[in-house]
Amino acid sequence: MNYIRKILLIISGCFLFSTVYTQNNVNDRQLIDKIFDKKIETYFKFEISSTKQIHELTKIISIDNVKNKIVYAYANKKGFEKFLSLNIDYTILTSPGELIRNPKMLDKVNIREITDWDFYPNYEAYESMMYQFETDYPNICKIVNIDTLPSGRKLLIAKITDNILAHENEPEFLYTSTMHGDETAGYVLMLRLIDYLLSNYGSNDRITDMVDNIEIWINPLANPDGTYAGGNNTVYGATRTNANGVDLNRNYPDPEDGPHPDGNPWQPETIAFMDLAEDHDFVLSCNIHSGIEVCNYPWDTWYPRHADDDWWIFVCREYADSAQFYSPYGYMTALNNGITNGYDWYTIAGGRQDYMTYFHQCREFTLELSDIKILPANQLPAFWDYNYRSFLNYIEQINYGIRGIITDSITGDPIEAEVYIDGHDIDSSWVYSSLPVGNYYRPIYAGTYEITYSAQGYFPKTKSNVIAFNRNTTYVHIQLAPGTLIADFIANTTCIP
Repeated sequence: MNYIRKILLIISGCFLFSTVYTQNNVNDRQLIDKIFDKKIETYFKFEISSTKQIHELTKIISIDNVKNKIVYAYANKKGFEKFLSLNIDYTILTSPGELIRNPKMLDKVNIREITDWDFYPNYEAYESMMYQFETDYPNICKIVNIDTLPSGRKLLIAKITDNILAHENEPEFLYTSTMHGDETAGYVLMLRLIDYLLSNYGSNDRITDMVDNIEIWINPLANPDGTYAGGNNTVYGATRTNANGVDLNRNYPDPEDGPHPDGNPWQPETIAFMDLAEDHDFVLSCNIHSGIEVCNYPWDTWYPRHADDDWWIFVCREYADSAQFYSPYGYMTALNNGITNGYDWYTIAGGRQDYMTYFHQCREFTLELSDIKILPANQLPAFWDYNYRSFLNYIEQINYGIRGIITDSITGDPIEAEVYIDGHDIDSSWVYSSLPVGNYYRPIYAGTYEITYSAQGYFPKTKSNVIAFNRNTTYVHIQLAPGTLIADFIANTTCIP
């Protein structure tokens, strides 16, 4: 979006606010002081007259949902003060993290003795569970701490693969959950997914094949400070934001709105996951939330569709259809029967989905698991049954599409090269092969494609009539010849009169 267009949107947004809304709350300063005396965020709702207003509102508050022009949102103190200056009527709501006063918590958990998974672990139990996975399954699981926060809490990820210390010709997959600390269903379900993969390895052919051929990374808790804002022994009082009152899903560099779209410095959690993405070549990922039941696919930040929009619809439809089949009527049916383009729902800037997809050529969607943010613990087993098959289906999508290895035609050495679908790729949708193997993975919808492979110091090569199939794999290995293209013409320096 260019500068002039942005200015016009700001002007039109201000006009809408001033003509539609009036200020009813005369004691806002006292209210602000009262709300933020012991809290770092507030939850509220208000009505808009046009969805065009969302584009500017999303830059100052954290929009959570939009239902028939009723907006549900969070704000820290700075954001709420800016919101009040717009003179919009609002209603303060009970924070989702305070709706269940006594959630079922366990302080000691032995993963080998769990049968029902109908609880939330306290923070110490969570750490213990993660490291027990590594202890019990040392050949296929390693726990990686990507950062220890100032609070002392850790950002832990389970790496699951058959050769835990080797870099093989395997795609890398990433699940993360609960970057909004008060959206906890995915937290426990990801712990259970780790256990399911590890405990079924060697006895379940499907799981064994996945672990043998995919490097799977699972982070159950991306915002531990938010989830345990009420203390390490409870998820009551959980907050959307981190310890600094920053919404982590608005804190990433944005394709349209720049490196700091929320006006905040990158948070420790954001930096840790940015570094993780930089150090790895994730092909697919999923960012798990709650508050509605829908699969939200790119883009969030702008209207133009992703080059692989048809693939995204296919994959998200597969997820939602499977979840619907194994659940009671009405589950995972929000918006477009369980799927939505992010911008069509409501636009945001600084989301991790767009960051991973645009800046790292990954394919990430946002999974909203449950209408209730902090799901009652006794409902967690049912939500596992609704979703675990879809979790597995999405992991398996990483092996489908077009894949291969790119090497030097003379030495046979692997090459880091660009893989570009001619007449198809836009907005950073192309992918790259990675070292030290030279392997590449290009998820794509069924069709016939022309692909150009290029790398610095090599002649490009175009491969025509490459046929891809849904839920199937097409292998295209490429050798590039060293050299540099030389222009077959001489420039005429004569000036045009």
